[in-house]
Amino acid sequence: MDITRWSTLKSVDYILYNQRWRSCIQSAKTRLGADCGSDHELLIAIFRLKLKQVGKTTRSFSNDLNQIPYDYTVKARNRLKGIDLIGRVPDELWTEVHDIVQETGIKTIPMEKKCKKAKWLSGEALQIAVKRREVKSKGEKERYKHLNAEFQRIARGDKKAFLSDQCKEIEENNRMGKTRDLFKKIRYTKRTFHAKMGSIKYRNGMDLTEAEDIKKRWPEHTELYKKDFHDQDNHDGVITHLEPDILECEVKWALESITMNKASGGDGIPIELFQILKDDAVKMLHSICQQIWKSQQWPQDWKRSVFIPIPKKGNSKECSNYRTIALISHDSKVMLKILQARLQQYMNRELPDVQGGFRKGRETSDQIANICWIMEKARELWKNIYFCSLTMPKPLTVWITINCGKFFKRWEYQTTCPAS
Repeated sequence: MDITRWSTLKSVDYILYNQRWRSCIQSAKTRLGADCGSDHELLIAIFRLKLKQVGKTTRSFSNDLNQIPYDYTVKARNRLKGIDLIGRVPDELWTEVHDIVQETGIKTIPMEKKCKKAKWLSGEALQIAVKRREVKSKGEKERYKHLNAEFQRIARGDKKAFLSDQCKEIEENNRMGKTRDLFKKIRYTKRTFHAKMGSIKYRNGMDLTEAEDIKKRWPEHTELYKKDFHDQDNHDGVITHLEPDILECEVKWALESITMNKASGGDGIPIELFQILKDDAVKMLHSICQQIWKSQQWPQDWKRSVFIPIPKKGNSKECSNYRTIALISHDSKVMLKILQARLQQYMNRELPDVQGGFRKGRETSDQIANICWIMEKARELWKNIYFCSLTMPKPLTVWITINCGKFFKRWEYQTTCPAS
């Protein structure tokens, strides 16, 4: 690219390319009048590349779920009524329901509108930008400099006022307890850049850069969560035929209790598309759950989970510096909630009284408070105390601070899991 000035009459812009890609360039032309904030003219080239392999990606449902039109409800209900529910395999039945809901949603629900990047620009600034573009195309250099300086001044003021309004909305959402709107505004205002993970390290420290190698590395790292479900348990003496069938009221309760505005699983169907159908969706999901209950065969989409690695602090190439979350199908949560509700009545009876976590009405903090109370009494009476704690796979450190009048002391209790 040549170095040009306003006083230079002959200025040419170039597109640099490697000799290998010379045959890929179809055309190159200049777009006069393009407002790109420079004394150069916009140069556009058309390339044609032949890629070795195009990877297929499944895009999530990006339609606007906050404004689902009534047209979707009518068309989805009419198509679902024509499905035969008798004697169907769960996987086959779910595939047909999935295709109907997805196709109808894509055709009837409008896409989410993406806001322009510089949405703070006022009408006055946009009018000056139009004048600046016209003056530039005419070659009036002094007039262009004046309009450009005026545009920059107004744009800075508009941006400052816009950010001030955004901060006021954030404070108001925080005061009103609207956490979803609060964090949505913070993410939009902050706009933190997250670099994509280009490579990770293997067990021996070697860097993996290929997508297939990285994909194989994550299952190896998550072997902690892998269990062997093929072991045949001994069910002798267990009565299984007295368990009642799935009821429609259970499906309705489970469908209504699922939280909205959550990331969808591998099937890409959000729960809002079923909740708006109400009784028709309850009838359809009840038939699927009933077939699963009788045949003990789950649809493939309901058995698939998508693990998303979220980076923590530290080296981004180390798998241990990531925490993983699993995205499961929203529709499978209906069946899971029904099973959870049926098992809930046995939990309090089977769990011991000493367990404080993972149960309703008790927390781990209650057990820590009991430990503090016991240690205070033991210190007053000069007694020895002994605690037995179950360790986690990684080193666990617990700090307990005991208030004894004006005396504070910290006991550090660290335990490590022996190597298996």
